Amino acid sequence: MAGELSRGMEIEIYADVACPWCYVGKRRLEEALEAYDGEVTVHYRPFQLDPSPVPTPRPLVEALAAKFGDRERAEQMFDHVTRVAADAGLRLDFDRAVAANTFDAHRLVRYATQRGRAAETVEALYRAHFTDGVDVGSRDALAEVAAGVGLDEAEARAFLHSDEGTAEVAAELAAARGLGVTSVPTFVLAGKYAVTGAQEPETLLAALAEVERRESATS
Repeated sequence: MAGELSRGMEIEIYADVACPWCYVGKRRLEEALEAYDGEVTVHYRPFQLDPSPVPTPRPLVEALAAKFGDRERAEQMFDHVTRVAADAGLRLDFDRAVAANTFDAHRLVRYATQRGRAAETVEALYRAHFTDGVDVGSRDALAEVAAGVGLDEAEARAFLHSDEGTAEVAAELAAARGLGVTSVPTFVLAGKYAVTGAQEPETLLAALAEVERRESATS
């Protein structure tokens, strides 16, 4: 899944590393691909649930309680997705999570993609945000995440503290809106079939098989 294959189905994943359902959806897709006998190329596309700046890091629970105006409602949401994630083998610790603007995290994914480390970096970012309490809005913290997946930390830090990749990620975010992506995760198969939400592996596997059938019939 991590590699770029020369043939097979293309899967574009529109997601945000601050989206717990995207983390669940990624894991469920991986389970589906383990049972899928075709070849795929996976591309990670950026999306921001909330592009608002976060000038000062604050606990995610506190930030969402303020957003919804109800801490109890926020905690109920956390409890639900935490249970679903646990069933997928993921551990979410919302008590440690820090609210962050994820624009630079998406820049890091782009940087990692160019160096063949996209899948590892995306996974590390989800784990950093949802499990380890890392501020993924911090460029220095992101450089440490990069180092953890085998990228050069100093080089990654210099990239993040520059403007490199900024225009490209902004353009990709605009392109996602232009395509009508309004919720994530959204999986686009073969460039034209969209599956939205953190669907069960069986549902994703069935979608892959159906797209393969349709594409074979038109080729």
